[in-house]
Amino acid sequence: MKNLVLLTILLLSPFALFAQDEEQKEKPKDGWTKSGNVSLLFNQAAFNAEWQGGGISNIAGNGSLVYNMNYRKGKLSWDNNIIADYGLTKLANEDYVQKTNDRLELTSLIGKQIKETNWYYSGLLNFKTQFDSGFEETERTEIVNGEEITITNRTRITKFLSPAYLLVGPGIMWKKSDNLKVNVAPASARLVFVDGQFTDPNDPRNRLDANNAYFGVDAGDTLRFEFGAALNGYAKFKVMENITLENILALYSNYLEDPQNVDIDYTANLIMAVNEWIKVNLAFQAIYDDNAIQGFQIREALGIGVTYGL
Repeated sequence: MKNLVLLTILLLSPFALFAQDEEQKEKPKDGWTKSGNVSLLFNQAAFNAEWQGGGISNIAGNGSLVYNMNYRKGKLSWDNNIIADYGLTKLANEDYVQKTNDRLELTSLIGKQIKETNWYYSGLLNFKTQFDSGFEETERTEIVNGEEITITNRTRITKFLSPAYLLVGPGIMWKKSDNLKVNVAPASARLVFVDGQFTDPNDPRNRLDANNAYFGVDAGDTLRFEFGAALNGYAKFKVMENITLENILALYSNYLEDPQNVDIDYTANLIMAVNEWIKVNLAFQAIYDDNAIQGFQIREALGIGVTYGL
């Protein structure tokens, strides 16, 4: 618990540190503000049979869409964000294509400004899942004709909408600008959806854990209801010319079960623009969800590719 509290403070620090650097800007105009970008990253390496330096021929690609639609009218503020990532890689010595990235997330945050302050009454809706199935590979050895061979088993562990998370709740938001805001929803409901094949004790494809559950959903069920507190923060700023750092933080505590085990989802995107079209993107994501696994899930990605602004 102490480690989670400490980590939460550390993850919140970018929002506190850079709040003071956000300069006062002119009052935003009413109407829609839309922005986003589409990026395509491609990597390839090939080695012939005579190559002695080591290495495996491979090909990889990644597509990403980030789009923001923000609306303002008087004291009303409505921010909408779409994040979609998908990447694949293929190694020459493997039979299957492997996922390197897979994410779909939609967030809608509406607020009503409290007098002439940076505080808003708010309502939050967040939905996240993945596009494609995920697999786990395990190996076992067998004796065949007197020889020991290795057999690889490939088991599906996730798929589209399994799991999927839907969170809604009223709260209060502090918003300095579209690039710097924190929302707290102390009475929010979260639904976890899964496919019945993963929770059916009679289905050999089930992924029930030691607690007889899959992502917290009990055996035989396809839905889990949670009620708790959610905190969402967003901070985007320029580190220096042509370099932008984006921080996205989501915390959730379920009042109904182990509220001390705070779910954490933190993403940092460092974007370095070479020119209008070519950009370097360094992404880091850390997830803690004890219903999925007892430990942190870490994702790192570095890509150079073509980006088109929307």
